[in-house]
Amino acid sequence: MKIGYQYLGNGRREFIVWAPLLNNVDLKIVSPERLTFPMKKDEKGYWRIVVEEVFPGALYLYGLDEKRDRPDPASHFQPEGVHGPSKIIDHSSFKWEDREWKGIPLSEMIMYELHVGTFTHEGTFKAVIKRIDDLLDVGINAIEIMPVAQFPGERNWGYDGTYPFAVQNSYGGPEGLKLLVNECHKKGLAVILDVVYNHFGPEGNYLWDYGPYFTDRYKTPWGQAINYDDLYSNEVRNFFIENALHWFKNYHIDALRLDAIHGIFDFSAKAFLQELAEKVEEFSSSEGKKYYLIAESDLNDSRVIRSRNIGGYGIDAQWCDDFHHGVHTLLTGENRGYYIDFGRIEHLAKSVREGFVYSGQYSEYRKRNYGNSSENIPASQLIVFSQNHDQVGNRTLGDRLSTLVSFEASKLAAGAVLLSPYIPLLFMGEEYGEDNPFLYFVSHSDQNLIEAVRKGRKEEFKTFKWNCEPPDPQSIETFLRSKIAWDKRYQGKHKVLCDFYNELIQLRRTIPALSNLDKECLDIFGLEDKRVLLMRRWKDESNVFIIFNFDNADVRLTAPLIEGIWRKHLDSSEDMWNGPGTIIQEIISQGSELTVRGLSFVLYIKSGEI
Repeated sequence: MKIGYQYLGNGRREFIVWAPLLNNVDLKIVSPERLTFPMKKDEKGYWRIVVEEVFPGALYLYGLDEKRDRPDPASHFQPEGVHGPSKIIDHSSFKWEDREWKGIPLSEMIMYELHVGTFTHEGTFKAVIKRIDDLLDVGINAIEIMPVAQFPGERNWGYDGTYPFAVQNSYGGPEGLKLLVNECHKKGLAVILDVVYNHFGPEGNYLWDYGPYFTDRYKTPWGQAINYDDLYSNEVRNFFIENALHWFKNYHIDALRLDAIHGIFDFSAKAFLQELAEKVEEFSSSEGKKYYLIAESDLNDSRVIRSRNIGGYGIDAQWCDDFHHGVHTLLTGENRGYYIDFGRIEHLAKSVREGFVYSGQYSEYRKRNYGNSSENIPASQLIVFSQNHDQVGNRTLGDRLSTLVSFEASKLAAGAVLLSPYIPLLFMGEEYGEDNPFLYFVSHSDQNLIEAVRKGRKEEFKTFKWNCEPPDPQSIETFLRSKIAWDKRYQGKHKVLCDFYNELIQLRRTIPALSNLDKECLDIFGLEDKRVLLMRRWKDESNVFIIFNFDNADVRLTAPLIEGIWRKHLDSSEDMWNGPGTIIQEIISQGSELTVRGLSFVLYIKSGEI
């Protein structure tokens, strides 16, 4: 069911809005002239009207029961912000130049998460375009943009959006996003967009005035849950399904990242996520191009990404937080909050082998058994990382990994992610060791709400026992401190690290054993007492053997049962990578006595391949 406005041709435009419990809805054109049109209600609660000579650029509101005027819930643009009128956009007027673009298979993506407002000095879509070539030079082929749905003010992570169809005005609006996607596709870069289907922000959320978009059957960390399984939920589901298709159709987005699906409460026999996946699959078939859905989930429930024919929802992939926690705790030694469940080599070894570390066993942090097995989930459905906006920004001081660990440990983290059998994701600036924080920031206009946000952030950090005061999220200084310093990538150790990331990505692409995302072609073994992880990967005749040393000290060990002769191809401790210098042999075989530098990794290739 279409919602919002549709151009019918010959100067005629249809407006459709869902408000099943209202008695009267009017379409009110407020610019360039003031006009009012009474709408008619159908049996499902949709109000409709076809009007003539209402052109792109016109501003409009809906009059609800002759009591209040509100923006369109499906507005495509809010030029005056969350409280102003909606603006009609002509999507057909944009001249796309990506007709030959066929997308990038999910399994081949090197993802790069960025926040538009802090990625550049200007904080706009157009400014992002200027950095595409630098990203391509590193080896990035997919950017993942944090939410751009209209939020209040000009500073926000994006998860306080209240107009899911409207592109943030301060970033450059609809035109700016299209220009960015168009340029990305022309240069071979896929675009993933973060969308929020689990809650709405508190300021500018006028859906309450329209109908039962929310339910009091469940509570989320952000308030009442969105109504996916209560009375009238069919049309609420339609609203979000139409939103997903809107990004694919009107903005040529390649994939959607579904934020925190554990906040989508739904006990329907046919889950919303399953219905969404079906609709996107139908759209992909009709377009002759695969569009992807990627979940962020705190459930460790493999059903999310299992095929629908074996009882899953059919989502294409999901983030794997357990991998992050395994790497982070080994490198930092942190053991508070959810990190209490990690910190051993066996945890990371299991994550590399299967994905989820917690697959049904007891979690000390959660005080219950947690998760189910991802052992049979293909590696190409799991996305891993050592940093992302959550794991950095949800620390009191927004500390990046580069400020918590040594340069050697940063390289080790890069190797763990990029040489894993999973899809890698980097967080903006990670590739050159950005050390500016990524803090939490907002720009609300309601003082009570501002105080509530300040209090909420302090409460959120209690389980981690970080003994420091979080920066004021409302302050513009907090936002400005979070901007990355791009020029660092060309200087000193930052340039060395950037080159190192590029080397790892090139190895991943050119060595078949590394580009093969297959758990069946993987051996992984942990030496707990030495804090060492041994990994062998292969595809056909291509074989690699990697030693990861998470101990601060150099470690001596005996080469395990690996047949043949192996030649060293990369050692993170080498001088060329600003390391202390390699002390391990160039060529090894079964039984060789090895000494691996502390906080380093070494990659060997079976002799005769390169």
